[in-house]
Amino acid sequence: MTREQLSEMTKVQLMAIARECDLAGRSTMNKSELIVALVDTAVDVAPETVEPEGLGGITIPGLAPEDRAEARARRDALNERLSGFVDTHTHCAWTSTEGHPCGLPVISETEACGLHGDGSIADRAIPLTGQLGFGSWPPLWRHLSLATYDIDSFGLDPVIAEMAWHVLNMLYYDYFRVEVEGIENVPMEGGAVLVANHGGAAIPYDGAMLSLAVMNEAKLPRRVRVVGTEIFNMLPGVSHMYRKVGAAYAARDDARELLKRGHLLGVFPEGERGFMKPVWEAYRVGRLGRGGFAELAEEASAPIVPVAIIGSEEVHPAVMVSRKLARLVRLFFPEQRVDEIAVALNPIPLPIRWHIRFLPPVMPSAESHHLDALDQLERAEDVRRTIQSALDDILSERRTAF
Repeated sequence: MTREQLSEMTKVQLMAIARECDLAGRSTMNKSELIVALVDTAVDVAPETVEPEGLGGITIPGLAPEDRAEARARRDALNERLSGFVDTHTHCAWTSTEGHPCGLPVISETEACGLHGDGSIADRAIPLTGQLGFGSWPPLWRHLSLATYDIDSFGLDPVIAEMAWHVLNMLYYDYFRVEVEGIENVPMEGGAVLVANHGGAAIPYDGAMLSLAVMNEAKLPRRVRVVGTEIFNMLPGVSHMYRKVGAAYAARDDARELLKRGHLLGVFPEGERGFMKPVWEAYRVGRLGRGGFAELAEEASAPIVPVAIIGSEEVHPAVMVSRKLARLVRLFFPEQRVDEIAVALNPIPLPIRWHIRFLPPVMPSAESHHLDALDQLERAEDVRRTIQSALDDILSERRTAF
């Protein structure tokens, strides 16, 4: 098949041919890279006809059939890659005191499954059955109901986190169609602080998409322990689930301990002001607090990875901000530090196409070096300018938000 013939095809059709040819690395290639790779393999097959499916079988206005088909291809590629971390031919020999066998496959090159291994599942998001999907839920429900495993000291429940991972991937792949670049800047070992611009106006979609980007796209799927504002730890039910999926409370001691244990820490230092940003200030990165994240990273000798996120500030565009609503929130949650509440007209998030760019890390200074207050502010401002520059660059290249 000639280069001209391949150029006339959509990326979805090219991905289908790449799967047929078992082309290595296809999930990370853009259209032009796929064309070059397929020409080099001298492919001579007819393009596969893809019947796209909507999100959960529902057709959503604004989402093209090609987008949904590409989402399915990306999800298949993810499962193919994740299956390599699990040995499905060997099962965990663990047995409960009541005599219940584990039955889960072991992590490759080990003798135990993720639940009963060395505890690395708190950092490495490896599916317990080797696949993400509703078909893997029955054995997960079994372990959840029998309570055959322990959660970590911060509340992470790997079973519930895996179920949430699969469900939220519907937003990641099908609805927001997240594109990621620079994932190689996220370290695959040790702690790091991922610092991103904030948005959402109602729900912290950016925290979820940041976590999913690392789990779905990185060479080694690692968890990002996103630090959340106080209100998510005060609401009944929400706070319980928030901890179980791996998020962390906005407390310096918790953040310090997570970095000490070598976890990835996700922070949004703009805080409440960034979260409640009105639409006319979208993608204008505000002050990143007092630079506390820089001090934490320096203490742990961990790099800071700036992250630019496009999409989060448009899913619920805020048409106004209200101080009266903020006073009402503080009436019920006195400890919540909120001065304004954003008011958005759309209760359902817009199907904005997201773009997440991980930027080169800012390495820590010499060991035992201490950052004073001025140093923290200067480093925070450097990170802010880096993120702002990346946001401006992405926006200048974007043709449409959808």
